[in-house]
Amino acid sequence: MSHPLPPDTGELPLAPGQRLLESSRKELSPEALAEIQAIASRYPDRMAATLPALHIAQREFGFVSLAAMKAVAKALGLPEGHVFGVATFYTMYQKKPVGQYHFQVCTNISCALNGAAPLLQKLCARLGVEAGGPPSADGKWSVEEVECLAGCGTAPCVQVNHDVYDEFVDEKMLEEMIAACQRGEYRPWAH
Repeated sequence: MSHPLPPDTGELPLAPGQRLLESSRKELSPEALAEIQAIASRYPDRMAATLPALHIAQREFGFVSLAAMKAVAKALGLPEGHVFGVATFYTMYQKKPVGQYHFQVCTNISCALNGAAPLLQKLCARLGVEAGGPPSADGKWSVEEVECLAGCGTAPCVQVNHDVYDEFVDEKMLEEMIAACQRGEYRPWAH
């Protein structure tokens, strides 16, 4: 009796961790580990340090890869599943590489009514990237369309790395933000 070939699983969806992009880096630096331990020591339960530890890992790795999540779990002595659940729940953690200068443009209703969509298109064209796509060839720029950045009263709102601009951002202001990045006035994403 011959056994049939194993089923072809190429068309089946990947498990959650397998869908994430992987980074070349696998471990946190000693400095990052020390920073995570210092933060964890402030809490009676180490689980409470998960969010800040993931921010440190994102800074170190450039994005929160599966290896970054595992490194955080190891550093905090927590189950990997807990860290994975937290990291994949919150949108503030990038799950794929972003540019040195990562622009996020809100297109929710207030921003949309104040011209966010054309602003997003012009920004992408100016930087030569696609919203939600990979960083520019030189690794300097990336753009993402996002949900509310909490600047509804003065929309449209744009965030560059971790700095939010919500004072009626227009094309002229976008050019000023790009120029400031080029002059090195913004701290790069993962540095």
